[in-house]
Amino acid sequence: MIPEQAPGGGRSPAPGGSRSPTPAPAPVRFVALGDSLTEGLGDPVLGGGWRGWAALLAGALGERPGGVELVNLARSGALAAELAERQLPMARTLGPRFASLVVGANDTLRAAFAIERVALALDRAHGALSADGAVVLTACLPDPGRMLGLPAPLARPLARRMRAVNTVVHAVSARYQGVHLHLAEHPWVAERACWSVDRLHPSERGHRLLARGFHAALAAAGLPVGPPPALTLDGPPPTRTGSARWMATRGTRWVADRCTDLLPGLLGLALQECRHGAAGAGRMLDTAADQATRTALAALDGAAGADGASHGSHAAKGPDGPGESDALDGSEGPDRVDGADEADEADRPGRHGGSDDARLGKTAATVNGAATMTG
Repeated sequence: MIPEQAPGGGRSPAPGGSRSPTPAPAPVRFVALGDSLTEGLGDPVLGGGWRGWAALLAGALGERPGGVELVNLARSGALAAELAERQLPMARTLGPRFASLVVGANDTLRAAFAIERVALALDRAHGALSADGAVVLTACLPDPGRMLGLPAPLARPLARRMRAVNTVVHAVSARYQGVHLHLAEHPWVAERACWSVDRLHPSERGHRLLARGFHAALAAAGLPVGPPPALTLDGPPPTRTGSARWMATRGTRWVADRCTDLLPGLLGLALQECRHGAAGAGRMLDTAADQATRTALAALDGAAGADGASHGSHAAKGPDGPGESDALDGSEGPDRVDGADEADEADRPGRHGGSDDARLGKTAATVNGAATMTG
């Protein structure tokens, strides 16, 4: 007697026999680490909560729609060190195929900002996820002083910090062959409609553009993606009335919470900025911030030296090769401030990640000009 055929052409097991169940394939996961930007603030969903760029991107990853599971570990207010200490261990247990590390803006808003701590945290997280086989996404961010429209003496110290963070993010992405998005100088960053009422988090449109930028970068790197996230909005764009209402109700509290930590130090930095400017020595602050970032990157290279010299020295050559450190001077480089002046302690980082990004770019999976968001 011929055994009964199973669907698909196989043979059914003999009576009384058993067939080993076929193990379900492991889910393809995208784990998002970071702060409120990745948590989705600015892109609300019906019923409460946030969606954000990571959820929009997850729906467009993989070889079939919906084939990638998103686990969003990002938390509002997270610093780089908190990401490495709390979010990273959870992320590694999930075995992600894709992971994002978008963090650092909150660090620039803290009085105790130190670029070396940010660099160590980012290097630890990127290195671990890359070693686990994940494709790691990073991005350079616009500086918060510019987004908030602060006066120049207040905005410049924050801009130095952001530039330093961006330089470090770019260098670490180069070290581990990550997918890096040049966001800080992209034209849409200047569009008011792309930002929510607080001016620090993208609106729904901004989140959609950010997701499309990462999608294009992944596609350019030859990774499987579906159609890009749509630009059609689900909700209304932010309005001036909404912005005024937010500032009158929640915004004042938001600013006060952050000023408790940052304001005394920031005012000191502003005075220092004015003093150096009046003396025609403002460039000294840029140079000192530059040196601090170089030192932070050199420390990473020193640690990597124990594992081999394959990564090269970022302090000597930067992520793109020989001569890059020479490009990082004065008005065009990273930032920190130990040495130029004691008050410079908080003034380390950078001005605008964009110009640095253009110079430091073209690393393994960095995609210049690949999409609407790369730059």
